[in-house]
Amino acid sequence: MAKSVAGINRKIRAGKAVVVTAEEMPALVKDLGPKRAAEKVDVVTTGTFGAMCSSGVWLNFGHSDPPIKMQRVWLNDVEAYTGVAAVDAYIGATQMSETLGMTYGGGHVIEDLVCGRKVRLRAEGYGTDCYPTKELETELSLEDVNQATMSNPRNAYQRYNVATNSTGRTLRTYMGKLLPHFGNATYSGAGVLSPISNDPTLETIGIGTRISLCGGTGHVVGSGTQHNPADGFATLMVQGDLKTMRKEHLRGATFSGYGCTLYVGIGLPIPVLNEKVARSTAITDADISVKVLDYGSSRRGRPALRMVSYKELRSGSIKIGGKDVTTSSVSSQFMARRIALELKKSIEEGKFLLTQCAERLPLQGSARPMVERRPPLSLARRPGGVQQVEAAGEVRASAPRPKGREGISRDDGRCVRCGACVSLCKFGVHRYGKEQNVTVAADKCTGCGLCVDGCPTGALSLVPK
Repeated sequence: MAKSVAGINRKIRAGKAVVVTAEEMPALVKDLGPKRAAEKVDVVTTGTFGAMCSSGVWLNFGHSDPPIKMQRVWLNDVEAYTGVAAVDAYIGATQMSETLGMTYGGGHVIEDLVCGRKVRLRAEGYGTDCYPTKELETELSLEDVNQATMSNPRNAYQRYNVATNSTGRTLRTYMGKLLPHFGNATYSGAGVLSPISNDPTLETIGIGTRISLCGGTGHVVGSGTQHNPADGFATLMVQGDLKTMRKEHLRGATFSGYGCTLYVGIGLPIPVLNEKVARSTAITDADISVKVLDYGSSRRGRPALRMVSYKELRSGSIKIGGKDVTTSSVSSQFMARRIALELKKSIEEGKFLLTQCAERLPLQGSARPMVERRPPLSLARRPGGVQQVEAAGEVRASAPRPKGREGISRDDGRCVRCGACVSLCKFGVHRYGKEQNVTVAADKCTGCGLCVDGCPTGALSLVPK
């Protein structure tokens, strides 16, 4: 029996829609079978919450008096892109502060705005007859700007490969800190709750699909960059009004020695239109497999060591070459579950209606390597190149800590329960608890500081015992 989005919306308005989360759907399909499950369930809600570097916000500041044509713009010393109209700018999540470096970046500026904090705007112009002002400095809040549109070119990866490290030195990557000699393995993505994993052929996800974006209403505006569904790595380009978003559903972050990013929360509803959709939403963590890659190789084509499922990853350890390797996530399953449950409640209460997508997303994409026709300039000779950034990270990480005199403290307001700390700690201080929450046994802490350096949101600190 085929259903329609319009028919499901009528049931939502009447308070009669049957809504389940992606974690609840597999058991229903197992008990009822795909056909009866499709008849019974109207919507499956999904969620994901992780570091999504390809994110940012368009801001329109309004015109000053006298006006300025902004050639360069900084927000809290983080430069924004201004190659458009006179007072429009795009602040990217990964852009670093010119004074604070990678400890503060575009993602933190976005979080500050959503939290209601004022940010410092500094602008330069070259001066024209209609835009005579050449310099401007002011403070502004989110409510002061005309428009603040989150526009993210690549979000909600269908799945992520696993990262580990065969070398004898610690590596700092966008997958967090990787300890030497396969000391840990990190992964990302929501697995069973992942939006695209529940609709891998993109039957219901397309241009115009309404989503929950950082706690506000957003939409899918196209396939994301590096969209590659044929290999199981589909992505989404999404957009939404920053002024409707909630601070709990986004978080500025820094991966030590790598750079800045933004944790983004996305909840996506999947209308169960037919038996095929019911079957695809019955996926489990055991059904989703990814490669374990050795980040010890600096080449793009890193060696794949084995395949693992999300079920294995969530068990806490995997085998690599006969060795038990501790695993932890750099995204938050705790928050992904919360987002899916909040979306479920909104639909059940008639506050969130579904949309019929205007156009299907392509099932063919491209994630090809760059075409390099000239010998690249050595990074070692570039000011601020990769080697310099890594060296700075090593210096910070290697600062001596007075073991036994300090203990761990967690700021629960900044912690997103991602678990980046879990695989870094060899003393059982950080552990996954109920529902993928992360617990802290502070009495076991030796004060080594590995977890503090590896926490992307700055929620951990060492304090005197």
